[in-house]
Amino acid sequence: EVQLVESGGGLVQAGGSLRLSCAASGFTFDDATIGWFRQAPGKGREGVSCIITGDGTTHYEYAVKGRFTISTDNAKNTMYLQMTNLKPEDTAIYYCTVGCRLGYVTSWGQGTQVTVSS
Repeated sequence: EVQLVESGGGLVQAGGSLRLSCAASGFTFDDATIGWFRQAPGKGREGVSCIITGDGTTHYEYAVKGRFTISTDNAKNTMYLQMTNLKPEDTAIYYCTVGCRLGYVTSWGQGTQVTVSS
């Protein structure tokens, strides 16, 4: 059974930083496509960033490019999202996923709340 457990969310002022973590189990972590989605209040879920764990290829949604960094520790089966220069519009619930395109996500974590105050 796939399990994804996010942590690291919280309240931060605009311009601040947070690091999200996703502890994963139940699949071959070092041969997977995994990523982060987010859902802001009143909006649908959108992809934020994605990584292919086997070769480290990454992808970022335009609004976060240059501010967010996705990475993994394959020895710990853990994925990270380092978020810097946070903006109020980054406020959302952030989800760890297996799969990186909305129609192809096969597993979701429970989500972690990120709130950025202005």
